[in-house]
Amino acid sequence: MKNTSQQYDAIITICRDLFTKKTKDYGTAWRILRLPSLTDQIFIKAQRIRGLQENEVRKIDEDETSEFIGIINYCIMALIQIDKGIATQPDLNYEEAVQLYDSKIALTKKLMEDKNHDYGEAWRDMRVSSLTDLILQKLLRVKQIEDNKGKTLVSEGIDANYQDMINYSVFALIHLGKAV
Repeated sequence: MKNTSQQYDAIITICRDLFTKKTKDYGTAWRILRLPSLTDQIFIKAQRIRGLQENEVRKIDEDETSEFIGIINYCIMALIQIDKGIATQPDLNYEEAVQLYDSKIALTKKLMEDKNHDYGEAWRDMRVSSLTDLILQKLLRVKQIEDNKGKTLVSEGIDANYQDMINYSVFALIHLGKAV
């Protein structure tokens, strides 16, 4: 698998570091967010990435990196919300939040490794713009599932879509040279 596992871990270290620092700054205020609110936050970030990729002029001097990191962290928050439910007040301490983050990312990395094996690292030949489009497609799917009150007939659930968005974002960050 080339060095995908190590590259994945390097990206997650960056994302986790930001998550832990923000958790120290803000606590777990995100625990009050309903899933559609988290989905909308991710959508905003994905739309911004697409805009950055398409627009020749940028009014804010940033690249896609911080937006992909945001997608990863918001998706992990959403996965935690799926398991724990929505809180009316922040109800996790720092250690609990980090432990949940680590457990969600471990499951998501395992999914990546399984799919990466089966697909033969096809993502390495993809463009970052294609990964962005796949994230946007997943978001539209999640919004439809949310509109259907979480019910699907034959499709995977919301959690699998969030995991795929995490993995696509990690792949994009690897392509952008953010991993060793």
